Amino acid sequence: MPTLPLTYHRPTTLAEACALGQRLGGNAAFLAGGTELVPDYQRGREQATHLIALGRISELRGIARKGDTLHIGALTTVGAIAASADVQAWLPALAEAARALGSPQIRSLATIGGNFCRAVSCADLPPAAMVGQARLRIVSGTGERTIGAAELFAGPRRTVLAPGEVLAEILVPASAAHSGTSFQRFAQRRGMALAVASAAAAVVLAGDRIARAAVALGAVSPVPVMVKQVSSLLEGELATDELFAVAGAVCADAALPISDIRGSEGFRRDIVAVLVRRALAQAVSRAREAGGVA
Repeated sequence: MPTLPLTYHRPTTLAEACALGQRLGGNAAFLAGGTELVPDYQRGREQATHLIALGRISELRGIARKGDTLHIGALTTVGAIAASADVQAWLPALAEAARALGSPQIRSLATIGGNFCRAVSCADLPPAAMVGQARLRIVSGTGERTIGAAELFAGPRRTVLAPGEVLAEILVPASAAHSGTSFQRFAQRRGMALAVASAAAAVVLAGDRIARAAVALGAVSPVPVMVKQVSSLLEGELATDELFAVAGAVCADAALPISDIRGSEGFRRDIVAVLVRRALAQAVSRAREAGGVA
């Protein structure tokens, strides 16, 4: 934990947490599972002197079907998402991303809200949520607003959340008939390794043609990102391996990877092309079998 002096707050309601965040501003950080926040303190990346722990706010936990939307509380653990039959039915790519994240111990602590709000480029859950057209419900002391999953990120480790705003839940719409999703990830080893690159894809089929398509990438740009130009490339076309290869190449060109200890820029682009091709192929295969969420 940090060596700088800390004041620890334990609100019991969302309203209280929002009020604290508003009053303390940039001197406060919200604590969920802590699997990203605590290492950020240890590395000197986080300097907030007030910690607002959200763990006692029960309304931020749980997974529930409400009409045609799946509501996932921001404090729901990654492990719970990985094990949820509802998440698997609603958005298989999100369940796959959850199962790929860290170790069982990490998944038992890490939360979906933290995976979004720490805004790291290699976060596993955001790309899957983005292609699934998930929306984020954000609450403050003066009201609430809803944004698309991709709209949260303002830059590396920065979000659009204002002081006093809390991500309350992730809203996942029911899948359309003949739709499928997939999450693909490459890391240097299983378990604790961060992603070298990841890709999520979603498709809706009309016969043998792609009626709608979305692809998002992780770990190969400053923030998780949708590759919008690939949607227009795919939509209206026959779903073929050749088309998926072209889409993979487009995504590789659109990526903005860095070179580091986990892989060079060129290697990451090559991996992106492979992962996108695999994700699209699996999403189409699932779409051919699917009839939508009941």
